[in-house]
Amino acid sequence: MKFSFLGRQEKPEVELKTIYDAIVVGSGAAGGMAAHVLTSHGMKVLLLEAGKKLDIDSELKSMEWPYEHPRRGEMPPGHHALSFNEYTIRKPPYAEGASYKHVHSYVQGWRGPDYSRNIVVDEKDHPYTGTNYAWVRARCLGGKTNIWGRLALRLSDYDFKARSRDGFGEDWPISYKDIAPYYDKVDLYLGISGQNENLPYLPDSLFQRPTKLNYAEVRLRQSIAKMGRVLTPYRAGVTTDGLKHNKFRSRCYGRGACGRRAGGCDIHAAFDSPTGLIYPAMETGNLTLRTNAIAREVLVDKNTGKAGGVAFVDSETLKAYEAKAKVVLLAASTLESARLMLLSKSSLYPNGIGNSSGHVGHNFCEHVMGPSVTGFVKDLAGKPRTLDDGRPGGFYVARFRNLKERHPKFLRGYGFEGGSGLGMFPGNAYSTPGFGAEYKKKVRENAGAFIHMGSFGEVLARYENYADLDPEKKDRWGIPVLRFHYKFGDNEKKMAEDMADAAQEMFQAAGFEVLEVDRKILTEGWSIHELGTARMGADRKKSVLSQFQQSHDVKNLFVVDGSSHVNAACQNPTWTIMALCWRSCDYLAGEFKKGNL
Repeated sequence: MKFSFLGRQEKPEVELKTIYDAIVVGSGAAGGMAAHVLTSHGMKVLLLEAGKKLDIDSELKSMEWPYEHPRRGEMPPGHHALSFNEYTIRKPPYAEGASYKHVHSYVQGWRGPDYSRNIVVDEKDHPYTGTNYAWVRARCLGGKTNIWGRLALRLSDYDFKARSRDGFGEDWPISYKDIAPYYDKVDLYLGISGQNENLPYLPDSLFQRPTKLNYAEVRLRQSIAKMGRVLTPYRAGVTTDGLKHNKFRSRCYGRGACGRRAGGCDIHAAFDSPTGLIYPAMETGNLTLRTNAIAREVLVDKNTGKAGGVAFVDSETLKAYEAKAKVVLLAASTLESARLMLLSKSSLYPNGIGNSSGHVGHNFCEHVMGPSVTGFVKDLAGKPRTLDDGRPGGFYVARFRNLKERHPKFLRGYGFEGGSGLGMFPGNAYSTPGFGAEYKKKVRENAGAFIHMGSFGEVLARYENYADLDPEKKDRWGIPVLRFHYKFGDNEKKMAEDMADAAQEMFQAAGFEVLEVDRKILTEGWSIHELGTARMGADRKKSVLSQFQQSHDVKNLFVVDGSSHVNAACQNPTWTIMALCWRSCDYLAGEFKKGNL
């Protein structure tokens, strides 16, 4: 293999006659981690990715000034980003009948969408049906890790043992002590920025240097501390001190693009699966990569009932292929892995592979978003300009509901993400009245004086929230698509009311002028944190996987992405997905060497 610093590789011919030790479907956070761990154990692995291998640095161009782009970062004519109103008023498939040549998810409505246009999917090629849902997908090497929000949080026993605390749902078959060593491994291998707070409900990581809070953020931290609440610097999956063991990544030096694009880091200080996991795995000589490979079925050995490989379609030539392996790992994302399991029907598994419990696709959960607050910090008006949008994040307010005292209206909790300070483009320019020199003067004076935070709350995992296969609709490649049966319930709606009230309360307590309290709930799926469609559990009748993400029905089938979550908690899931995957792959490799798979 030939690599440069950024891991570019001449595409190899993939030998499909080989029986690999393992096939991994998907190359995002879970797929990349599976490839890393299994190859480090000496296993020969084939990694299948449905999309292309992009030159991600040429896509993101974070050093490009807005005036250097022909449309100041906007997409070319014929491309359209779905809006909140479209998701709310219309029903999926959202791109059907659209006059635009290309239709993308809502993230392409953010600033600089042309830099992520080739990372996210075209909704015309990837339809889905059913209830309203804002499904954000990225089909390329690394998946959504190329543009993720970077917040890297741990779960605790408040989450793993939530049923024992409030009686709803199921406990996980693991506790924090089981996964803590693997959180540590992820921290050390990939790098994480943050500050210790010693909170039992938001465990600390092995942090590198934190990003500094600015004046308004420190003021809010000090104020809400009097209320028994904790604001901490953004816990970012970013290396701020550098990683001596990884030549494909650089430390963060706050150069200013983090707050100006849909996401992504082309110096790779922020974790992404290719530079963080896949390229190092390639250097072991044990990993084979096949891009443009859309998995359509897990193959089954009729004699043994075990998984025998994966059937896939080349996304460009439309040719069908089969790859064989002794173990199959699904890491295609929560919804796509469930879809693949449901697609994999046979005489042995008439309801889909690994689905004897009937729970595949069910217990679907995520995070409810929408309620937020915007404030004005009068002390900062007219102050000298500062650089605040070069940070990988601003702050995080940890959960404070249903910890010691039970809230009378809802179960579980929520947190806030937020930030303050000055960006390259003053967002207040749109809302500031006026014209001419006085208008410009006012915009400049107030540009760094705003603070905002928005909420992420746990959506309860309920059996009646699920996705199945549409019996008629197919995607561009002739594969049946997912159909959603998913809605927020009363618990989420009551929680959202409290989110808005609490946000307003905290800003007022800090002495900020509250400019807006947004109380609307964003469309289901907006969080991009889909979880729980093949949950783990000790009871085979109510779960799909074991504590090691191993199918109860098919011992050489593992599902190592967010599908295995028993609940969503309120913390962003990426770090937990990778820690669980690392733990499961260590177990898998041990069982493989013993001949038990």
